[in-house]
Amino acid sequence: MSVDPFIEQVMEQQSKVAVVTGAGSGIGQAAALALLADGYRVVLAGRRLQPLEQVAAHSAAPKRALVVPTDVADEAAVVALFDAAVRGFGRVDVLFNNAGISAPGVLLEDLTLAQWQAVVNVNLTGMFLCLRQAFRVMKAQRPQGGRIINNGSISATTPRPNSIAYSATKHGVTGMTKSASLDGRKYAIAVGQIDIGNAATDMTQRMQAGILQANGAVMAEPVMDVAIIGQSVRYMANLPLSANVMFHTVMATNMPFAGRG
Repeated sequence: MSVDPFIEQVMEQQSKVAVVTGAGSGIGQAAALALLADGYRVVLAGRRLQPLEQVAAHSAAPKRALVVPTDVADEAAVVALFDAAVRGFGRVDVLFNNAGISAPGVLLEDLTLAQWQAVVNVNLTGMFLCLRQAFRVMKAQRPQGGRIINNGSISATTPRPNSIAYSATKHGVTGMTKSASLDGRKYAIAVGQIDIGNAATDMTQRMQAGILQANGAVMAEPVMDVAIIGQSVRYMANLPLSANVMFHTVMATNMPFAGRG
């Protein structure tokens, strides 16, 4: 049975609004699709236009998706992203602060300054810029408040060999999550973090082929369906603002983590 267009329009106007960075592939794509399937209006942000458009086109509700190409390391671009979200959908209820990159897995002493700075610019500065702009929007809107979910990593607590840039920035994300969770309380902004281990994405293909372990061995590692991450983000997003998951770890059951190192 088809839904009356007027009722459908009212339902869309009442649905929550989420901004997802890094939405064109992998974890961001899985989260965006899960939120769209759950009735959210979703702003899809990422550096490349075509993948974002493909995610919107293949979603459960393309009309509820807004594509905004964005480099999160660019302050003006982040401001423009949230301006587009408010202009298009009226408010922002959820930010999945997901965009991130890694450096080549080289020896620490061989990592270049440019490689280090590229990771810091996206994983740390970019995440801060999105966090700050979400605060500004959520503080000003009525009803006030919202939820921010930062994408940390298993590496936010337990690094891999040859990963100093990625691990340092993800440890920094944990600090931002803790600090922002305190600063957000007075504005009804709940800030939490999802730490993910071995979701099946392009970034983790090397793990299935074999990856260096802390003891020097090279071992293949299990991965999990990336759609599980979408379910986890949706769960966190749907909590009332009176409750918060500060840290949520979801990982392939048999991956080395608790005993890593």
